[in-house]
Amino acid sequence: MAEATPLFRLSLWFIAGIVTSTYCSLSASLFLILLTAAILTALALKRHPLFQSLTLGVAIFLLGATLGARQRDEIQASGMSVQQWIKQQKEPDANTITGRSRIYCLHQRDKLLNRYQQHIDGDVYAIVAAMTLGDKSAIDKDLRETYNTSGASHILALSGLHMGIIYIVLTLLTYHCRRHILTQVLIVTALWAYVFLVGMPVSAIRAASMLSIYALLTLGYRERATINILSFTALLMLILSPYTLFDISFQMSFLAVLSILVWLPVLDSRTSSTILQRHLPLRWLWGMTAVTLAAQLGVAPLIAFYFGRFSTYFLLTNLIAIPAVTIIVWLALATLLIPPLAPLLTTVTNGLNTWLDAINHLPGASIEGLHPTLLQVILTYLLILCIYWAIYILNSRPAQK
Repeated sequence: MAEATPLFRLSLWFIAGIVTSTYCSLSASLFLILLTAAILTALALKRHPLFQSLTLGVAIFLLGATLGARQRDEIQASGMSVQQWIKQQKEPDANTITGRSRIYCLHQRDKLLNRYQQHIDGDVYAIVAAMTLGDKSAIDKDLRETYNTSGASHILALSGLHMGIIYIVLTLLTYHCRRHILTQVLIVTALWAYVFLVGMPVSAIRAASMLSIYALLTLGYRERATINILSFTALLMLILSPYTLFDISFQMSFLAVLSILVWLPVLDSRTSSTILQRHLPLRWLWGMTAVTLAAQLGVAPLIAFYFGRFSTYFLLTNLIAIPAVTIIVWLALATLLIPPLAPLLTTVTNGLNTWLDAINHLPGASIEGLHPTLLQVILTYLLILCIYWAIYILNSRPAQK
């Protein structure tokens, strides 16, 4: 089972500090003074590891509060709400180097979208453009509702699934390259070029950051501490922009990955590895089921809180949708180079849309009108955490002879 690593605990302290800064009227300068005092106290407690650890946690908390308060003051000075500020951050700023780079990359994306339009159109173009290049402008209301109700809306956002597919493709293309360091550098560079190309959505940045750290770890053949990678990525993004924490896509992206990392070992421990190794289709089916259930545990309370719904057939949806996304992304990239593949891409995409539309028309496909309060959402996550620890304790007990 996954355990809370020191880096993960520090990230929780940091997040708590950011949240506190939104409700506390103290200025960033006062938080900074408290932070300095906490650091000096931690240095003075070298002979007391427990108190030093606690003080270090408080220092990280105050660091988050300091950076959060500073950004809160900037947002208030601009006269915008937090959500307005988050929306503005997603638009490129022509006055900065990064913004001009994003504008240039978006122009290149438009050229690729035009190439798509030469070979596919309608709903197929809308889905392919969203899945591969992050452009959702062509998705009409009915098609969007189909994906939302069936529980497949996450595959329209560029996330770890899509970035992982691209990473695998690049890895396979460079598999026989002898210069391993140069290969990983080129792959990471290509991933970040793709992130800029699609407009730098939070989910794509998170996925590219995790894959970049993963690629660096492969150079030293170190153990892939996945929760540490996720925690480090979150800390880095929040240090650069603390109020990114309140972006819905950021919250859902990180909670989905964290839930998979935490719950997947638990679910795998309840199955027979011998049977799964002997039956490849059964292993694939269980893998898809476990990952889908684990991710749903992480994001279901948030979906109910923000969107007021719960997709009851999410498992049935993802058993088909995730493999279909993999095929669509591969075919879409290949179609840019080999246009005659467009009819095959159209067939697969239409098949996915038909499947999701059929699920959408099943009785009770979505439970609507769910509007839990913030307190109820927090209590739900605490309940999930208690269930996890109960299973952890039961599995930790020595087997009776």
